[in-house]
Amino acid sequence: MLNKNRKTIILIAAYALSTYAAAHPGHEVDAHGISFMDGLLHPLTGLDHLAAMLAVGLWSALSATSARRIWLAPVAFAGMLLVGALLGLNGLALPAVEPMIAASLLVMGLLVATRAKLPLGVTAGVVGVFAVFHGIAHGTELAGGGNGFAPLLGMLIATIALHLAGVGIGLALRRHSVWWPRVVGGLTALLGGAFLLHLV
Repeated sequence: MLNKNRKTIILIAAYALSTYAAAHPGHEVDAHGISFMDGLLHPLTGLDHLAAMLAVGLWSALSATSARRIWLAPVAFAGMLLVGALLGLNGLALPAVEPMIAASLLVMGLLVATRAKLPLGVTAGVVGVFAVFHGIAHGTELAGGGNGFAPLLGMLIATIALHLAGVGIGLALRRHSVWWPRVVGGLTALLGGAFLLHLV
């Protein structure tokens, strides 16, 4: 059983590290005519966005001491992601967007691995800042299109779904395993570190 678990971990790590150079496959889209479905699929096509959004839900479930705390980070992330996307859609550009997205993976991975419990304000602040950069990246890609709001709605729905999936996985891991959260968090942090090194 232990050997089987090790093989699974190695396969996951190999997949993650082999795909890090393609952080945004399919994200170079023509914003003209982009649809709700394009927005819905958008967060699923970049490993960095996908992993970060799942990690937010995972961390919330693993570290929360109450039902209220479980939903704080996902709600803060989704809300600030929308703010960032609207800013990006309207032409706002911030420096170091890609490094900040990579840093979000590194930090969220470490938070998952350690199951760190932070004060409510700090939790909302940390995920909110990272979410703005994720949102600006998405919004900038959609800027200049005829109707950016339909894909933004799709993107928001996909984000919430990923958070819910992360929460569900986190609750299952919290009940059944001490080590798997550390493994998953560690792999997420390694992925973020790989992205950062790739950007240097």
